[in-house]
This record gives sequence, structure tokens and C-alpha cells, in this order.
Amino acid sequence: MYHNRLLLLGALCLAAVAAYLFTGVKGSLEFALMFRGKKLLALLLIGAAQGVAAVMFQTISGNRLLTPALMGFDALYVLILSAAVVVLGAPAYQQLDPGLLMLVNATLMSGAAVALFGLLLRKSAADMMRMLLTGVVLAVMLRSITGLLQRVIDPSEYAVVQAASYARFSRAETDLLGLSAALCLGALVLAWRMRHRLDVLALGPVAATSLGEPPLRGQRGALLLISILVAVSTALVGPVAFFGLLVSALTYLVLPTHRHAILLPGAALIAGLVLVGGQWALERVFAFATPLSVVVDFLGGLVFLLLLLKGVNR
Repeated sequence: MYHNRLLLLGALCLAAVAAYLFTGVKGSLEFALMFRGKKLLALLLIGAAQGVAAVMFQTISGNRLLTPALMGFDALYVLILSAAVVVLGAPAYQQLDPGLLMLVNATLMSGAAVALFGLLLRKSAADMMRMLLTGVVLAVMLRSITGLLQRVIDPSEYAVVQAASYARFSRAETDLLGLSAALCLGALVLAWRMRHRLDVLALGPVAATSLGEPPLRGQRGALLLISILVAVSTALVGPVAFFGLLVSALTYLVLPTHRHAILLPGAALIAGLVLVGGQWALERVFAFATPLSVVVDFLGGLVFLLLLLKGVNR
């Protein structure tokens, strides 16, 4: 049954891809396909990375309310970016190689995420409410430090930071597509190889230990992959607060199973469908009336409130 649903999601995603590539083409078809193709690949890559990262994070945290963005991953990215601008200055920062900057950012985020969130998961996993509040407080603290750093720089440097602090699906950094694809695909392959371990980790630390899966090691390995996926996708398009939560909620709604062999590809397909279909609708139907990130955050925020009111916790 779930495999048929995956096939249906794949067909819908292909239909959205075809609509995005071929609708409203004027002039040279080759140029249009080349221009739209880069944006399309970026959207699919971002969707797969964010969707898989959200499902994995909810698995190791033990509930469906938490996502990397809500726990402060995006705030950590903006903090690292702001600190780099403060230390180096805007001119020197803008002259840095974008690929090198992405690698450094992913490395710093991976180390900080494993240290901070690994400890948080270890101490608070048994208490969902305490964990949620701790994550929110941590995100607020990181954003407060970022705000302090942004207040000590001049307006031109602040403009550099601000430009990278908001999601921009229509202006994804396609120049970084090759390196981003290599990093994300590598992390996604490793996540796929962890699918059975994730099934065991979802049972809880006691059951995982009894089945021979050390929960702390599994959590740290998953956090490392999550931080890479979030860092790379955020570098491509900017931080999006509620996209992961929206995708994970739709994934569990369409595919109500605990098997990560179904959940991981399902999350990637649903995320791609949301981004590609949403971007096509906003470009071709609503004539860029509003950015896609605003719609995604609005819908994701509603989903978060509904899940919070329902008290979803696993």
C-alpha cells in the first residue's frame, strides 16, 4: 500500500516538474530549460535535504513537534554568518570563495550541532515539553546574540547579513549547486543506509539498547547528517522556519508508518512537490504576488499550532 502511495507521489512530483519546466516558455526553449533547470534542481535538492532532516530529527528526538529549525539550526547558521562578517568585514567576506564558505559553515554547524543538540537530546528526551521549551529558548538566545552582533556593524555590512538571513526560493544560489549536490547526496545516501537503525532508535533508548543499537551514538550520527543537510540547503536558499515541520506533518499524514524506508523517500518527494508546485503556482498563477517562503512559513506555523494543541508526541 505504501509503495503505491510513493509511486503516486513520484508521479505528482514529475507532473509538477514538467509544469515548472514547460509552462509559459517564450523564446528559446533550450535557454528556458537551462535557466529553469538549475532552479528546479536547487528546489528539489533543498526539499529533499530539509524533508529528510526533519523526519530524522523527529525520530531521534522522539516527537513530531520538533524540527531542526525550531531547535535553532537556522539561528546557528545566521549567527555563524554574522560572526564571519563582524570578524572579516563585509568586503573580505564577499571575496571569500562561496564553496569554501559553505564547507566551513557546514563543518562549524556540524560540530556545534552535535555538541549542543546532542547534549540537549540526552538530557531532555524524556520530557517533551522541557525539550521543546529548551529548544525555543536556545533558538532565541542564538538569535539574540546574532542581533547584538548585527548592531555593532555598519549598515552596509548589515545589508550583507540581512540578504542571507531570509529564504529566497526564486533566487537560490545555483552557482553552489554542484558542491551542494555532492554534499547533500552523500548525506542522503548515508541517511538511507541508517534507515533500519532509525527504526530501532524510534523505539526509544531502552528498546534500542536492548536490540544492540547504542542510542547516543545513533543520535550523534544522525545529528551530523542533519546538520550537513540543513547547512547546505540553508546556504542555497536561506533559513526557513516551518518548512520541515510542514513536510514531516504531510509525510506522516500520507504515509502513517514508522518504517524509514518509506518515510525518508516520502518526505523527499512531498518536499519537492511542495516547493516545485508552490513555486510554479506563485510564478504562473499568482504572478509573484508573494514569496513562497511567506506561504510556507504561514502554513507551517498553522501546522505547528495544530500539533501543539493536539499534543502530538510519540
